[in-house]
Amino acid sequence: MQLKQTTSILELARRLAADFATRADEADKNAHLPDEDVQALKDSGYLTVSIPREYGGMGLSLRECVAAQLELAKGSASSAMVAGMQIHLFGNVSENRPWAEDQFERWCRVAVAGGLFNSVASEPDLGSPSRGAFFKTNAVHEGDCWLINGHKTWTTGGKHLTHMLVRLDVEGEPGVIVVPGDLAGIEWVETWGDSLSLRATDSHDVYFKNVRVPLDHLIEHGKRDDKTPNAWFPMIMACVYLGSALAARDAVIRFALERVPTALGKPISTLPKIQRQIGEVDLMLQAARALLMEVATEWTGDERSQGMYPRIAAAKHMAIEAANSVTDKVLQIAGGSSLTRGLPLERYFRDTRAGLMQPPSGDTALEIIGRGAIESLSND
Repeated sequence: MQLKQTTSILELARRLAADFATRADEADKNAHLPDEDVQALKDSGYLTVSIPREYGGMGLSLRECVAAQLELAKGSASSAMVAGMQIHLFGNVSENRPWAEDQFERWCRVAVAGGLFNSVASEPDLGSPSRGAFFKTNAVHEGDCWLINGHKTWTTGGKHLTHMLVRLDVEGEPGVIVVPGDLAGIEWVETWGDSLSLRATDSHDVYFKNVRVPLDHLIEHGKRDDKTPNAWFPMIMACVYLGSALAARDAVIRFALERVPTALGKPISTLPKIQRQIGEVDLMLQAARALLMEVATEWTGDERSQGMYPRIAAAKHMAIEAANSVTDKVLQIAGGSSLTRGLPLERYFRDTRAGLMQPPSGDTALEIIGRGAIESLSND
């Protein structure tokens, strides 16, 4: 379903967020991605924001997608994460075109027709593929198909995924095969429900047991020579956590406006101490959002962007650090009430913690930023 011209992407994101918010607490409690959220993402056309217009999508820029994702994540970080996986995937492929063009068009049109995609890479023994290890999941050529066996973890979207872009060993070389989610031999094990963060993403383990996939579903084979950095993954993922922190800010302000202690006789929002604390929270969010939007605006996706990765790492790192600091501080502002499910603050606090684990993270991000700063002067 295409976005109507009278509706902006921000209006759509806000409308979806308001809908998701009505189910977010229950979804987190039950550790289950709501069917209604997934269907709304499909029906609204939101999942096509980064797919080129010539193939049926909206063809929006990274900046537009970042702005929309910040709004969507205010309603549900988990559902925004599921949407973000498809958005960053097609956004990056749209710019770099690592697939044959007929393959790219084919899978774009499947997504536009209602497909839900995610790249499936992480393995229990491997950890994050960003560390450079090789995959145990493998595919061998057997007759008119690929025979796939293996085990993947942290597969965001779970059974809702209609297509998985499985990164694996293809007869001794790294490759990517598109695996439809309804094939025989695919088994899901629900391992994610008691996780600390993003409990409603259905990021479960998936097993491939003699799964037969047509030969023409192989879309990448051999080592890639990427020249342009991938801005889409860190930037879109950063939105999930910063958007959750923005929701925490709004929630604690509403709490401060409504909380009237008997001894005070007026809302705690009138207290200078509370105003200062909220001011500190708001300042951090303004700075992080400004940098994220600035970097997204600068991004062109071509050779002009080749030196931007330190800026990308800085924007992502600052967004995550701000999100974690803010969601910590709002607990202190709300006091004991923040520890209960009566307020969503504890969920926001937990959800933002996952951002610390997504690359580039921690010292790695700071090293990238530092090297970039050193090189910028050494090249003068």
